[in-house]
This record gives sequence, structure tokens and C-alpha cells, in this order.
Amino acid sequence: MAHRDAVFPANRHALYEAHGYSAAIRSGDLLFVSGQVGSRDDGTPEPDFAAQVRLAFSRLEATLAAGGCSFDDVIDVTSFHTDPENQFETVLPVKNEVFPRAPYPTWTALGVTWLAGFDFEIKVIARIPDKA
Repeated sequence: MAHRDAVFPANRHALYEAHGYSAAIRSGDLLFVSGQVGSRDDGTPEPDFAAQVRLAFSRLEATLAAGGCSFDDVIDVTSFHTDPENQFETVLPVKNEVFPRAPYPTWTALGVTWLAGFDFEIKVIARIPDKA
């Protein structure tokens, strides 16, 4: 079995403990980041959708940094949306701020019916940069 290390951001939120999962796993030169949501510090959903999206991206950025990466290292994105048709106009401007230029990561967006009280979730795979 390949060696893997759990990665957590400095201010890990309550959801990791409550549901027993890691924020990310470092395996070789890849960082696999769990779905990040716009949760408050206690793990509850941020009720404002635009703020929830920004908070999810902020939590993603913190988890990437804990794993030695940045948004520039992201190679694959999967996002989950409870109402994609009405949410994309809010999500896309944030996406464009985070990934402003090519080459863009691959991206798969999925419409779902349930996200444990959240309306947006984002997970990524990033390549950990060489420190040489």
C-alpha cells in the first residue's frame, strides 16, 4: 500500500472530527482534498449562499496550503451543487478569481439533492510542487 499522510489546515473545523475524515491526504506528489464546504467554525452551514461559496474556497485554500500547495497546483476539480442552474451565476465569478488564467484545471460540476445542509461543496486533486 502506498504511504499516505493526513493533512489538516491550522484551524480545522468540527466536521472532520464529527464525521471521521481527513481534510486531505498526501500520497506521493499528489494531494487529494476532501470536499470543502462553507461551514462556520462549529461545522454549521453559512446560510448566505454567496458567503458559503467564498468560505468553501477559503477553506480549500487553507487545506491546500497545509499540504504545501496553492490554487496554481490544482489539476482536477469536482464541485457539487444543490441548484446548479440558479447557483452558477454566484459560483463562476469566484471560480474565475481563483483560476484566472490558463491552463485551467479540469472541472466536473454535479447537481445533487443533498449536501448535509450545505448548498455547495468543492473537492480537488493537486500536484505538490517540488521543493528543489
